[in-house]
Amino acid sequence: MSDILANFFSMGNFNPGFIIILAGLLCIFIPVSEIRKALVLLAPIAGGVLIFQQFTSAEVIGGIWQVGPLKLTTLRIDSLAIIWGYIFCLAGVLNAIFGFHEKCKITDSSALIYMGAAVAAVFAGDLITLFVFWELTAISSVFLIWKGGDGSFQAGIRYLAYHVTSGVLLLAGAVIYGMSRGGDYSFNYIGLDAPGAWLILLGMGIKVGFPFLHNWIQDSYPKASITGTVILSVFTTKLALYALARGFPGTELLIYIGAIMTCFPVFFAVIENDLRKVLAYSLNNQLGFMVCGIGIGSQLAMNGVAGQVVAHVIFKSLLFMSMGAVMHRVGTAKASELGGLFRSMPITAVFCLIGAGSIAAFPLLAGFVTKSMIITSAIDHASYGGGPAMWVVVLMLLFASAGVMEHSGIKVPHFTFFAHDGGHRVKEAPWNMLVAMGLAAALCIFLASPIPGIGGYKWLYSMLPYDVEYNPYTTDHVVFQLQLLFAAMFAFAFLKRQGVYPDERKAEILDFDWTHRKLGANIAIWVGAMWTRLSANGANVRASFVDVAGRRLQQLFSPAGAFSAASPSGLPALLTSAMLAFAMIVIFVAAT
Repeated sequence: MSDILANFFSMGNFNPGFIIILAGLLCIFIPVSEIRKALVLLAPIAGGVLIFQQFTSAEVIGGIWQVGPLKLTTLRIDSLAIIWGYIFCLAGVLNAIFGFHEKCKITDSSALIYMGAAVAAVFAGDLITLFVFWELTAISSVFLIWKGGDGSFQAGIRYLAYHVTSGVLLLAGAVIYGMSRGGDYSFNYIGLDAPGAWLILLGMGIKVGFPFLHNWIQDSYPKASITGTVILSVFTTKLALYALARGFPGTELLIYIGAIMTCFPVFFAVIENDLRKVLAYSLNNQLGFMVCGIGIGSQLAMNGVAGQVVAHVIFKSLLFMSMGAVMHRVGTAKASELGGLFRSMPITAVFCLIGAGSIAAFPLLAGFVTKSMIITSAIDHASYGGGPAMWVVVLMLLFASAGVMEHSGIKVPHFTFFAHDGGHRVKEAPWNMLVAMGLAAALCIFLASPIPGIGGYKWLYSMLPYDVEYNPYTTDHVVFQLQLLFAAMFAFAFLKRQGVYPDERKAEILDFDWTHRKLGANIAIWVGAMWTRLSANGANVRASFVDVAGRRLQQLFSPAGAFSAASPSGLPALLTSAMLAFAMIVIFVAAT
């Protein structure tokens, strides 16, 4: 036993996610907030260092456990997984700084266990190990939702329902897949033709927010705590992206699913009043680009997906941080109640603008050098055998690029900081929030810089799964992107000027969740009412039947009844014996 433990916990076999999970468990027993906060900060740094130390070749395999007939590979680091591991650890550092002011043991512990489970899942080498940490991410993260305000408990329950279902589908598909391979559960390319593949794809699709399965994002993220929303925006959906990139690259169906994901959130984000929910819709939009890239599956597309994951984690965290800072000072993220905050929170406003420009893929900001790889790969795929349908996908991606500029690039900062003055005169965000936002904003600039010696986009390219020869700073690309973005800005300004742009309404916008939150609720109420009425009528029917039957039996078998009055006394006994004999014959025949 000691040899097994020594082998498992040796440096070469130790999944970096385990040390972060262990730190999260320790937080439960540490009463001093400052010590917990130090642990929350140091644990992801230790995880990143451990990843760097272990990844010395094209692939590292370790942490192998034999559990009965199952061979579990708890550590597999390769050129695809490592970039997810690094960005998860970096996000953990930013989250720790942003939440330094919050003295909550539950948040500290849940955040670390959640992050550690995501890192451990990324480095899982088999589907069973993936499932274990897949479910742990859901169980640990729900506490971040429950720490929110009104409606957070119900949202957390719905969140768990989605994610437990996702895990059940993943496990069922994994069992079918592994049994078809003679007990080999290795997590590599799966493809749709493999047994159990559709169940696995559906389980991953729930977690990444496929159309009609996406509402848990818009339902739960805006209802989480201020720090919790920032943390939640990083790990769950990006883990699902990694799983799709590992198991289903080049699956054509994902191209069309991803294209739909990029477009439909645009319409809901335009009319949504809660700006954190707007960002949740834009999260769905950005995930669509990456799902589409996975479906294309070329080296350029997969590099674009991996690079966009890095950029997206940073600029989406920055945007949620800026809204969190506003909520911390003002108490709301509703567009109808904000405005004019650039006077009170100018630094936060600048950081928000950098995040907005990054998500819109402005030149010199993160997103410009990664999203363009996905769109270029889609154009290449359409040009070389993709057919007319692929050109429709390209147009959808371009529309979605303009749409994200409208709702996240313009709407969020405009209604928060520059629209009608809401009259809020508050302090600037706390120092720790400013530091976290400042670091994220600096990374948004660094990752897109083309200046030799300063720039980071080539540094980012060096970490991608395949060699990259793509240059985003061509004249054609820069001019076309600026035309697209300025057209979106002009459309927003024109619609606002003409009074056509939708007003911010104090209402909750429903999309497909209408089916279970309105239609389903009404059906349940109707079924309950019908059951109550049927139960009442059934009780009357049963009482009438028992009363009539009782009277008839009394008339037949009582001492003054029909049998006693009109038949010899031995006849009832004879009839009873005959019935017993008949029953015995039936039993005997059935037994033989």
